Amino acid sequence: MASSRKKGKSLLVFPGDYCVIDIETTGLTPSQDDIIEIAAVRYRNYTKQASFDTFVRPVKRISSFITKLTGITNEMVSDAPYISTAITDFADFVGDDILMGYNVNFDINFLYDSLLAITDRKLSNNFVDVLRFARIALPQLPRRSQTDVAAYYGIPTEGAHRADRDCEICNECYLRLMQEESLGYTKC
Repeated sequence: MASSRKKGKSLLVFPGDYCVIDIETTGLTPSQDDIIEIAAVRYRNYTKQASFDTFVRPVKRISSFITKLTGITNEMVSDAPYISTAITDFADFVGDDILMGYNVNFDINFLYDSLLAITDRKLSNNFVDVLRFARIALPQLPRRSQTDVAAYYGIPTEGAHRADRDCEICNECYLRLMQEESLGYTKC
């Protein structure tokens, strides 16, 4: 499905109205792995307005590696909605907002494939990848993972690798990167 995705456009701008998104999964491959958590935080004029967060009941069991990374256990998702409910609720929440995330193509690919398979709708929202800004503005950092960039700016990372907290960390990184003169991009 990857080659046929008709996603929105990747933008290099600083929108003030957007939804930061993040997911947690059982692995790295949309066609083989399951989403186990979806979060989205809506911002208007850079101010948090609303949030969406849900666990998702996976088809496969969550491995001990994923539980150690995310803190999400099989018990935590045992009564969660299936992806068919979670993905439509997510799509309704984000509407046609610009989506934002850290290495956001990963998240969008999983969400796109799930939404298309379940509803025949395409996730065609334009999106902003905060990692792209970090690569441009912080070339001196040996690694530019979200937690590395957060540490550089002194942003607390407790609770990282949970979708809702990762949305908050991402937004803090975005706001700090927006202030970097080397980027010189226009707010919109």
